[in-house]
Amino acid sequence: MSKKVDCVGLILAYLNEKNRPYSAQDVFSNLQKQHGLGKTAVVKAMEQLAVDGKIKEKTYGKQKIYFADQSQFTAVNDVDLKALDGQVSELNTQVQSITQSCKQLDAELKALQGSLTTDEVTAEIKKLTAECAAHRARLQKIKSATNHVTPEDKEKVYKERDVYVKEWKKRKRLASDMMNAILEGYPKSKKQFLEEVGVETDEDCKVVLPST
Repeated sequence: MSKKVDCVGLILAYLNEKNRPYSAQDVFSNLQKQHGLGKTAVVKAMEQLAVDGKIKEKTYGKQKIYFADQSQFTAVNDVDLKALDGQVSELNTQVQSITQSCKQLDAELKALQGSLTTDEVTAEIKKLTAECAAHRARLQKIKSATNHVTPEDKEKVYKERDVYVKEWKKRKRLASDMMNAILEGYPKSKKQFLEEVGVETDEDCKVVLPST
């Protein structure tokens, strides 16, 4: 019996505090987890409260809606309503401001989460410092070497190369002219001729004539 009284009192206090319409299912869902109320007990308690006149009941189709008895609340005049509207407007402004601040803080948090930590930065500096030291040592070794090729020597090598390439082209052209002259009276193909005389061409050796 005391459990039923507790259920009724709990629901009555809840409806008066919230002062908004609820179905029995709404009240059960809102209070069940915290207070462990059964749905049947909630339905019976709300029906009993309505019968006793402690709350109001409205029926919409197959659904019943319950809400606090408004006669228990002090009447509010127009001046009070305007004051409440002002408070609501001010609170809405505060909510918007706080929401904007939260968005900015979220953005800053994401930026910080994507940045390196102090330990990570320290490790990265050590790594880069070691790499720089290795590059400096290699550069110093190259500078101190005694077998460097001077620009003059390099230019001399390139000129000699050009001479050899030109001579290669000249001799290849002469050989080709000679073979073409012979092939004019040769009864077989050029390939057969090359096989018989034992000549290997640049193409056979997959050699490409350099450009000058």
